[in-house]
Amino acid sequence: MRLLLMSDTHVPARAQRLPGQLLAELPHADVVFHAGDWVDTATLDLLERHSRRLIGVHGNNDGPELRARLPEVAYADLGGLRFGVVHETGPAQGREARSAARFPDLDVLVFGHSHIPWDTTAATGLRLLNPGSPTDRRRQPHCTYLTATVADGALTDVTLHRLPPRGV
Repeated sequence: MRLLLMSDTHVPARAQRLPGQLLAELPHADVVFHAGDWVDTATLDLLERHSRRLIGVHGNNDGPELRARLPEVAYADLGGLRFGVVHETGPAQGREARSAARFPDLDVLVFGHSHIPWDTTAATGLRLLNPGSPTDRRRQPHCTYLTATVADGALTDVTLHRLPPRGV
């Protein structure tokens, strides 16, 4: 099962549209995750139309219309793994322990908010993944997203994709 993970798209505030390279991944993904801060409903509509399965949450920059359509936390059992999605996990310091305490029954937690790619594992075995942002790199060198594979109850092939600068 192929996964596509993104967060903090901020369309149209930070970019007019999602990058073509990211959109080209949609037909290859069995499940698409979006960890919040969509900003507009058009991006949600686009991903709903073009994803086999979309698992998304609202973020702190999402207004009432998105909050009405998306939960604060989403859960899914995929290929023998328990996934959770949330927008914000708090400061980087202590994130693993804090997330493991909040989500003791999960195997993988997908989160966003910081725009900083993150891939760590808590002492409990909880894997924490932040795909960064495909449209707003902030203080990062690149805009990013993640892909991964779920097979035989394991998360494998977790890959951070760096996008070229806009206009290239």
